[in-house]
Amino acid sequence: MAALGALQVGLIWQRLAGFIDEAAEVFVRTSFSSVVRDNWDMALGLMDSRGRQIVQSTKSVPSFIGTMPRTLAVMLERYPRERLAPGDVLVSNDAYHGTGHLNDITMMKPVFRRGVLLGFIGSTFHSVDIGGAPSVEARDSFEEGLTIPVCRIVAAGREDPVVVAFLEENLRAPQETLGDMRAQFAAYAQAEARLLRLIDAEGLDGLDALVDDILARSEASMRRAIAALPDGTYTDALTMDGFDAPLTIRCAVTVRGSEIEVDFAGTSAQIARPINSVMNYTVAYTHYALKCLLDPGTPNNDGSFRPIRVRAPEGSILNPRRPAPVWARHLSGHYVPPVVFGALAPILPDDIVADCGSPLWNVYFQGTQPDGRRFVKMFFMNGGHGARMGRDGAACLSFPSNVATVSIERFESSVPLLVTEKAILPDSGGAGRYRGGPGQRLSFRVTGDAPVTMTIRHERVRHPPRGLLGGGPGAPGRDLINGVPVAAKGRYTLGPGDVVTFETPGGGGIGAAPA
Repeated sequence: MAALGALQVGLIWQRLAGFIDEAAEVFVRTSFSSVVRDNWDMALGLMDSRGRQIVQSTKSVPSFIGTMPRTLAVMLERYPRERLAPGDVLVSNDAYHGTGHLNDITMMKPVFRRGVLLGFIGSTFHSVDIGGAPSVEARDSFEEGLTIPVCRIVAAGREDPVVVAFLEENLRAPQETLGDMRAQFAAYAQAEARLLRLIDAEGLDGLDALVDDILARSEASMRRAIAALPDGTYTDALTMDGFDAPLTIRCAVTVRGSEIEVDFAGTSAQIARPINSVMNYTVAYTHYALKCLLDPGTPNNDGSFRPIRVRAPEGSILNPRRPAPVWARHLSGHYVPPVVFGALAPILPDDIVADCGSPLWNVYFQGTQPDGRRFVKMFFMNGGHGARMGRDGAACLSFPSNVATVSIERFESSVPLLVTEKAILPDSGGAGRYRGGPGQRLSFRVTGDAPVTMTIRHERVRHPPRGLLGGGPGAPGRDLINGVPVAAKGRYTLGPGDVVTFETPGGGGIGAAPA
């Protein structure tokens, strides 16, 4: 195969990105769950035969993008390439090898051409129910649900009935989870057909040489961005609410030439509560923060992250030892981008964003429909976005997560709950030269005759989003049942007519306010 020119590489990459987005639409439109169909809590990507990530769907959740190649590496340890065959699909939700908690299921389909492995089409999606009894009181990961070890859910085009039966017997709503998994099979078929057509049309022997070129270009671009920074070590620390006591995340960002190291030494030790972030998740959000800050315009792939090293002490809340509980790992992992931004604020004041109303707020409702069917539904809600130089923060838009919110009408049609209020909280954004975005107030009333169990795990209640470079903090969040404040991490039983209200945090301001 002749060497590819820059123009041809660019066109091929755009075609790859296009058909991966097309496959993601297939997944979403054929999915069974609201969390995929409405929230887009998923990702779909393409890796080459060596497991290097090339491209991913535009609306992919950042953490899923970052963990997918690392999960594939573990899968290939269990199922080496020579043991794979056309029509196979591997699956696992192991929290410590995947996205950091059991609810996220990752699958990989090897793609062959004339008997030669071309690469892998992979995806990750969130399953609201994964069995067990996930709780903010969990003391180890065994309490948090079903672990699916790396296995073949499809072998040579046929579903494994044992794996399917195992899922059916352990999930409260297996038709929803299995429906989402089968929707991904449809997406794989779409992406595989498009990939093979592209390979033939461009006269390529395979993907590896193309990937070498694409990754080298992304790496060079990231190295240029890092080299433009002054060498040195830059630090930050923030306090999170934690459980019985506040916890600390510390960060030191060291720039040396065209490489950068992020070290979380000094971060609090892991705790026996499910807010620990596994190393996969910590690395993913560190990479994401630096990509957004330093080189957002270059195609996102493994090449961008070659100049970056991430360290976190083993046994800390950002790199726990198994079997530490991890169900709500975003409660610590979502603090990674803010602390990286805080460290680099002195040298990139015009590029960083003040703290947002994240970690992302959500609520789990569980109960029985009037017809006797059980339901488990999750609702996402955002706090205010942090301000940046030149622009106030947006209302009800949080970073680093990018999941969407289901429409009120669709949510109310699926559960015995009525949304009685959804309003922006005035003056909840932090003061500053540019103000933080306001949070929101949402209220839900139980309309059925049966009780509803509610589980919440919220942060930024005692330690609100920080302002940066002289900006003020946003307002803290609040959780109330019938107007009475309750703890932000807990499980509660709501009776008929009860009203639960959430006030999400406001974003931090940036720069000193004018006198």
